[in-house]
This record gives sequence, structure tokens and C-alpha cells, in this order.
Amino acid sequence: MTSAADIAAPAAEQDRELRNRAWVRGWLYVVLLALFALVMVGGATRMTGSGLSITEWKPIHGVIPPLNQAEWQEEFEKYQQIPQYQQVNKGMSLDEFKGIFWWEWAHRLLARGVGFLVAVPLVLFWVTRRLESRLKPRLIGLLALGGLQGAIGWWMVASGLAERVSVSQYRLATHLTLACIIIVAVTYIARGVARYSERPAGRGAQRFAGLMVLLVLIQIYLGALVAGLHAGLTYNTWPLMDGAIIPGDLFVMDPAWRNLFENPKTVQFVHRMFAYTVLAIALWHALATTRSAPGSTHARRAWLLFVLVLGQAAIGVATLLMMVPLDVALTHQAFAMIVLIFATAHWRGTKGAYPLETQVVVRS
Repeated sequence: MTSAADIAAPAAEQDRELRNRAWVRGWLYVVLLALFALVMVGGATRMTGSGLSITEWKPIHGVIPPLNQAEWQEEFEKYQQIPQYQQVNKGMSLDEFKGIFWWEWAHRLLARGVGFLVAVPLVLFWVTRRLESRLKPRLIGLLALGGLQGAIGWWMVASGLAERVSVSQYRLATHLTLACIIIVAVTYIARGVARYSERPAGRGAQRFAGLMVLLVLIQIYLGALVAGLHAGLTYNTWPLMDGAIIPGDLFVMDPAWRNLFENPKTVQFVHRMFAYTVLAIALWHALATTRSAPGSTHARRAWLLFVLVLGQAAIGVATLLMMVPLDVALTHQAFAMIVLIFATAHWRGTKGAYPLETQVVVRS
């Protein structure tokens, strides 16, 4: 016979595990919000030409900005030594320099803040035994990715300090893509400790949802190449590009692969074509999920993902036609993050939550 005590103890442990999951999930949502803000400030930093205004990487001392006129002048003189000042901003006043300095300083400060926002609660949750064993390596990996992202951020900035007037588009795309991978990881873990009222979707729908996340990541990488080459400031027509569906001179560089990363015309064309591809596959995913799980939450989320991708495509066209104004471009970047976060949440939702470590065991 099964006594009440046989069930009550594990049931209480399960309730405790669910409460701990709620705490962890809430923390990760705050981290996700901070990461979203960090990406947006980073986008504004790039679009205002502010990213090279701080020419040194000082992880600790760099928290404190210049506090007096002499320190401001010292920072300005360092900036005057790099090609961007000499070839683009020569004659800039100190007050104008302060305008670009604050964007980069805020971006770096926010990045440091996100590091603390991950590390400190992680330690607290760990020592108070609120973390399930499966979450610990995932969260340590998340912290390590954050450290790597900081190093890649400086690696990106360093590319614009000696010979270029802007950062390398390769390094910019790497920096943004890793930020997005971190966002995917945070979203995936947070939704893994959520509670779902519906059974997981079939394996086909799960794989398709995961593919959507990958496609959105690739499209964001391509968009970063466009941004790094300022390719959105040219060929500002749609649906035709340079008067044609498939314009000429797409492969004028040798070897041919360089055009995919260094030819602004080719990079913009690939970004356009891949956007159509993502949109078509999102529609296919919505139709397929509706057929395999009609009336389910998974199907509704697949359709919402399609609508979000369609909206992002429309914002992208507007950004191009308006020649990349700051507010519209930032909206395009923000919506890309929203699409990515929702696609990841949808993917995790098709798989359901992580199994509870504490299960109610009935003994007879």
C-alpha cells in the first residue's frame, strides 16, 4: 500500500523545484532584457560612428570616465592618433568628441553590468542550492560566452585603430552574432524551466523550429556585414536592385568568395535574397505545424513567428528606401532581436520544459 508520507515528501520537493525554477526564470528574463538593451546601445554606437572613440581596453579602470578637463583632453588626444579622426573627423571639437565617447563608454559599461548580472545571482543561486544539476554547466557556459564576447568586442575595435577608419565587417559580424548566440542561450534555458500546458510537438516540428532559429541567426550575420560595409546606403530601391532582380557585377572581386563578404553590392543582394528565403521557410513551417498539430499552441506560435518575420522584412525594406535613418535602422535591429527571441522560445516550446529532477514516485 502507498501511504500519504510516500507521496508527500517527493511532492514537496517537486514544489520546491518548481519555485526555484520560477526564480531562475525571472532572473534570466532580466538578463535577457539587459542583453537586448546592450545590443541596441551597440547598434546606436555603431551608427553614430562612436565605436572607436575609446582606443584602449581597460576592463577595470575603464569603468570611470574622464572626470576633468585634463583627462578629457588626454582621451581626445589618443583618439586623434587613429585613422578615423585623421581621415574622417579631423577638426572635431572636444565637445563633439564627448558626444561619441559617451556612446561607446555606455556600451562598455552596460556590457560589464550584464556580466555582473549573470555572475552574482549565479553564485547566489548555486550556494543556496536553487540550481538543478543540469542547469549548472549551461549557466557556466553562458558566463564563459560573455567573457569571450568581451574579448571579441575589443578584437573588433582593434581592427579600426591602425589602418582602417572603421572596424572590420568580419569582426563586427562575429561580435553581433555571438551576442545573438548568447541571447538564444539565455532564452532557451529560461524557457526550458517554464511550465507548459501542452504536450511537446512532434520531432519534425521541433527540428523545423530549430532550423528557424539558425536561419534567423544567419540573416542577422548577413545584416551585420551590410552594416559593416555601409551597404545599405547604396541601391536604395525595391524590389529591383540596380534596375534588376539579379543585378550585374556581383562577382567582380577575385577570388569570387570575397564578394560575399567585401563587395557591398553582393552583400546587400545576398541579405535581400536570404530574407525572402527565411520568410518562405517561416510560412512553410507555419503550414506544416498546422497540419501536424492543428489548433495547438505550437501552430499558433508558428504563425506568429511568420508574422514577425514578415514585419521584419517590411521594416528592412523601409530602412533601405529611407537610406538608413538612425531611428528606423535601430527599429530594424530591435525587431531582429525580437524575432530571434521569439523563434528561440517557440523552438524550446515545441520541446517542452526540462524534466524535473524530483519526480513523485509511487510505491505499492
